[in-house]
Amino acid sequence: MPASRNDYSPNATIITTGGNGTTYRPRGLISAISEIQQFYVIEGQGQEIPAEFLTLEGSLDFFRIGAVSGFKEGLFLILLFPVFSFYLLPFVFKTPDLFLTVTLNSIPYLPVIINTLLCIYISRYYIGNLTRKAVNSLFVGRATLLVAKAGSIYIAYYILFKLSTLERVWAVARHFENPRKMYSDYLAILPHMMPVVIHCSLIILVSSVVPYGSVYVLDHWRRYKINKNQRIIGK
Repeated sequence: MPASRNDYSPNATIITTGGNGTTYRPRGLISAISEIQQFYVIEGQGQEIPAEFLTLEGSLDFFRIGAVSGFKEGLFLILLFPVFSFYLLPFVFKTPDLFLTVTLNSIPYLPVIINTLLCIYISRYYIGNLTRKAVNSLFVGRATLLVAKAGSIYIAYYILFKLSTLERVWAVARHFENPRKMYSDYLAILPHMMPVVIHCSLIILVSSVVPYGSVYVLDHWRRYKINKNQRIIGK
């Protein structure tokens, strides 16, 4: 007679496989979250799974997915950030209202914001040996690339800022069709460059730390509730 879905044996062997019988390997952030959800369902039933069930290759898969996610978020930001911050807002829209300013400033950060919310969402599954190991690997991979991107953006613009003397700016501007306009426009954004870059780098750093913070806050709150219930029962 088949066991019911809730009949988990503490000694049962858990095997995660793909449809062809091979070991399942998550391909992206969504599939990684789905696999963590499967681990959560098993461990949520009280079945303790050794952390070693997630092999070194499995941990590297989660790390790789987190790193690729961080790379794509950073790449999208690097491509759109200068377009919105140093072209559209100061020269195309010039004096936009507050709503338009906030909207346009938010667009380059959308992938970072969305994936940060996804990572916060999976923090609720941080309960057992296996889920903790998988979540940690995923978050470390993402945070590593985001921190590297934040550093790269800051260093690149800092070097550009330091190299932007009047002579060098003019030497580059004179190769454009309207050199005087290019020269004056660039000098107009130059004083605002580093404050905007620092703001951008800080947002990336915060987005890499917030998922970890949510994990530990929820985990601490969960443990507090468990200890409180145990004290009530013990009275």
